[in-house]
Amino acid sequence: MSIVIMIQLLDPLVGEAHPSVSTAVLLAAGTGSRLKPLTDDAPKCLSEVNGITILQRLIQSLSEHGFTRLVIVVGYLGHRVRDFLNERNDELEIEFVTNPRYATTNNLYSLWLARLSIDEPCLLLESDVVFDSSLLRGMLQPNRMAVSQMRPWMNGTTVSVDTAQHVTAFQIANAKAGCESVHKTVNMYSFSRDTWRKFVQRLSSHVTAGRVNEYYETVLAEMLGDGSIELEAVPFDKGCWYEIDTLEDLQEAELMFPLDVSTELGSLPLTVAGLTIAPNLD
Repeated sequence: MSIVIMIQLLDPLVGEAHPSVSTAVLLAAGTGSRLKPLTDDAPKCLSEVNGITILQRLIQSLSEHGFTRLVIVVGYLGHRVRDFLNERNDELEIEFVTNPRYATTNNLYSLWLARLSIDEPCLLLESDVVFDSSLLRGMLQPNRMAVSQMRPWMNGTTVSVDTAQHVTAFQIANAKAGCESVHKTVNMYSFSRDTWRKFVQRLSSHVTAGRVNEYYETVLAEMLGDGSIELEAVPFDKGCWYEIDTLEDLQEAELMFPLDVSTELGSLPLTVAGLTIAPNLD
């Protein structure tokens, strides 16, 4: 029997008590086509960064910060994720949700499928981001969004943030570095129960309209624009994080998160960027 203790904490950003988030939802249904051939026989979340899978790193970080439950939306080679966690996880209560249409839908649809499994404050993550575990601390309160100052090599969705750290707008198209108010999204969000319910309602409207091949950020942008939700920006600039979409991204991530051979991994052979090596302990 699992017992979940909800701890009331004072949120220093808003000055009100909120339950600490202890449930996470992970989107891991995609094919990871830009990471081929590594994803030919395994989903992206099982790609290894210096011998440790993205999923394993994520679960360790969640456990370190008191998370008790993880809902994973799988699709492409979902059985590999199930097998991996059946062998390795004894820390979190895990529920699987399957997206049978993973090849023809986007993350909006995958997230919508998780709606029946979550009715509590939650943390939304994607399966291609590695990060320093310490950064997760700022996301333990609801209605927050992880962001980073734009750098020349970054692309993808950005947001505008005001001086009070409130997110004011989404830019789904690429923005350029150089503007202090523009930040890159880290694809990590925390929601209160009320915000999550509003989000699900809007996701359902899109799905009903047949808009299943869109990003969930489109919905967040709409809701932020009409005042349905408010999100606080949590800077991830003081730690390391990296979004892995390509083989080049994986190489950069392995430089950013070097292997510590003094850890419990010891002298076991490790897989680094697809090559099996034995650590040099001299």
